[in-house]
Amino acid sequence: MNDQRIAILTDTGTNVPADFVAAHDIRQVPLMVNYSDGAFRSEVDITTDEVIDRFATEIPTTSLPSPNDIKVALDKAHADGYEKAVFVTISSGLSATNATVELVAGQMEDFPVEVVDTKSIGVAAGLVVMAAARMVEGGVPFDQLKGKLTLLSADTRVYFTVKDLYYLRHGGRINEATYRLGSVLNLKPVFYCDAEGKYATVKKCRGWEKALAAELAFVQEQAKKYKKVICAVCCTKAEDRLDEIAAKMRATIPNVADVIKSGISPDLVVHTGPGLVGMAVQPVLD
Repeated sequence: MNDQRIAILTDTGTNVPADFVAAHDIRQVPLMVNYSDGAFRSEVDITTDEVIDRFATEIPTTSLPSPNDIKVALDKAHADGYEKAVFVTISSGLSATNATVELVAGQMEDFPVEVVDTKSIGVAAGLVVMAAARMVEGGVPFDQLKGKLTLLSADTRVYFTVKDLYYLRHGGRINEATYRLGSVLNLKPVFYCDAEGKYATVKKCRGWEKALAAELAFVQEQAKKYKKVICAVCCTKAEDRLDEIAAKMRATIPNVADVIKSGISPDLVVHTGPGLVGMAVQPVLD
């Protein structure tokens, strides 16, 4: 427990590395992965590899945590000795999780909760969670946390590409025209989260390797805006490029302070499929 007794909570749509979660007591509320034979809590009842293995027979849907699940997590943090909480969520433009957390937080008695909308997802949203923990442990007052984290979220960028657009189309994340054009011409869009926290295409590349190179180039360009940055890379097991891309980031971004390597949660892989590589960049606050 940190000296300020401020709990850090998040949902599984923000991919925070497991060792950081354990070291900083990050409380995770799982999103749901829903099959015809039942609903499974992401990263609790089902793993990313298990979701991928089941793609051959069924592509599941996902849903947000229930209000009760969120309240239970907040009540548990309070019972464990925390006096306040910051709950960092995936983009409100992609999920109703943020709105649901806001609703539950407003009903908590004697346990103030600040809710932060990252306007992002995956490893980039995870960087915001990690920043929240560092701020709390560094002594940033509770009443300043939401403002600082909201500003930092706006400066945190995510870029990702997938080998097969089918899963994004199946989940309604891209339209039919983008899917068909990309499939026929072997176009690999590089996506990002726009100011509203929704998926948008920043570039279309002919082929997988060109898309990965474009992602890295966007991270490099964004990094130039700041004195020092933290970068991140995430991959599914089928496209494990973690060490390779992390090494490229360290070699080509002179102001990088750290490179975070992460997997992708079961709830996110439902929408991206088994072939995903994502990259993120975030300024280091003074």
